[in-house]
Amino acid sequence: MSIADQEQTSLTAAARPPFYRDVTIVKWLVQVTALILVILAMVFFVNVAGDNLRTRDISTSFDFLSIDPGISLSEGIDTEPDTGGRAIWVGMVNTFRLAIIGIIFATILGVLVGLARLSHNWIVNRIGTIFVETLRNIPLLVQILVYFAILTALDRIRVDQGPINGWLHISNKGVSVPRISLADGFYQWAVVVLIGAAVARYVYKTRSHHQEQTGEETYPIASAAGVILAFGVVGWFIHPIFGWLDAPMSWIADVIDAIPQLALQLVFSVVAVLAAVNWIRRFLDSRRTPAGLAKLTDDDIFRMIFAGIAGLIGVVFFMVLWPGFSDWVLNSSRDLFNLLSDKFGEGRGSVTDDPPFGFDRPDIEQSGNFPNPGPSGWNMSTGFAAVFFGVWFYTAAFIAEIVRGGILAVDKGQTEAADALGLRTGTKLRRIILPQAFRIILPPLGNQYLNLTKNTSLAIAVGMSDMVQVSQTIANQTGRTIPVLVIMMLFYLSCSLTISVIVNFFNVRLKIVER
Repeated sequence: MSIADQEQTSLTAAARPPFYRDVTIVKWLVQVTALILVILAMVFFVNVAGDNLRTRDISTSFDFLSIDPGISLSEGIDTEPDTGGRAIWVGMVNTFRLAIIGIIFATILGVLVGLARLSHNWIVNRIGTIFVETLRNIPLLVQILVYFAILTALDRIRVDQGPINGWLHISNKGVSVPRISLADGFYQWAVVVLIGAAVARYVYKTRSHHQEQTGEETYPIASAAGVILAFGVVGWFIHPIFGWLDAPMSWIADVIDAIPQLALQLVFSVVAVLAAVNWIRRFLDSRRTPAGLAKLTDDDIFRMIFAGIAGLIGVVFFMVLWPGFSDWVLNSSRDLFNLLSDKFGEGRGSVTDDPPFGFDRPDIEQSGNFPNPGPSGWNMSTGFAAVFFGVWFYTAAFIAEIVRGGILAVDKGQTEAADALGLRTGTKLRRIILPQAFRIILPPLGNQYLNLTKNTSLAIAVGMSDMVQVSQTIANQTGRTIPVLVIMMLFYLSCSLTISVIVNFFNVRLKIVER
């Protein structure tokens, strides 16, 4: 080493601060210390909570899921559940029904009311304004109680119940309407429609590419929809030919049943590690420049370390903390394919014997002195109908304002250009205004979907057997308040995250692609 290099090394060593003043070391030390303190605090509070619960003889086990709770539910897919898990599932299904049909009906009505508020017709505009300003300023719980009081005050059910006998029954027993149900041939018909969807995707891409290349109007969406419709019609008559799929489904169920639990635990562990490695690899690729890998900051290194730790935590979770998760996945998958095997086997009859769908009209049956809604059709109890009308109208009022605001946010020049071209109002809305407004509408619209789903929990006020009411009953019967609350929170969290993922998927797809 030359004298100049020795002098430079001495100067660098002299300029380097001591380790307790080094910014990098201090930053790492503070973050690691904070992490350790947080983990220790969590362990301490968990231990204290566990000791207090044991002292008070409060169990936190989930064994109630397999024990008969001894309760009856007012409505649902099973009104006499034989286990706590089955009862909670009935409450989940009732909540799903409320949320799904509420979202569909609230979206349709909200769009119509939003357009009405923009109408130049004074009567239509005033009706839309009154609807919005009235319903969105009255608390939802009050509206549900009002609808419930109105329904329970109606006349008793009669054999010739109206207002449209055989189609619409409204009484103090609730509301009954026709129902479209899935018949034995639905799964075979769904296979034909899935094949049609794959063909429709190809047609859509081909027609879109041709339109981009030539500028000719090829109607890609209409063409794809026509292909799916054609396959659906043809599948109605040929769907029994796919009844042979029951054998492959049964074989898959047998294969799953033969998989050892340890093998699936190892698979999940490997997937967790590979996911962490893939994240680190992609993170490093994002830091690469034409000259090579850019210099990593302390935060970058910290992120990669945490990604690796997350992968290891996944291994510990699947192998140590919850080994039964793999067993649950195997059992659920086996039961699913056994169910599919039965469904495909049931649809082997003729087209007339096993159609894809069934149509049931509501009926009235009288076995004693008092008539009651029959099993046919879709019978909504007074509680279900009150909550449905409440979340429907209340959410529609907010969606109407979102639609109105989104349309007004579209540049006025777009509307003037459409008017200059002589486009009709319907064409102008469908082709120019709504496609642009929907980019603005979608994010707050997703928030309203989330609110509607969570607002269904108010069904407990009218005794409807939703997730909250069933969970509270199970907690009172078994004393397992904490596990029941955990299940309830995870359920609503899953619903919210699912809606968010779906809305974000379409939100990303609607972004303007810049060249």
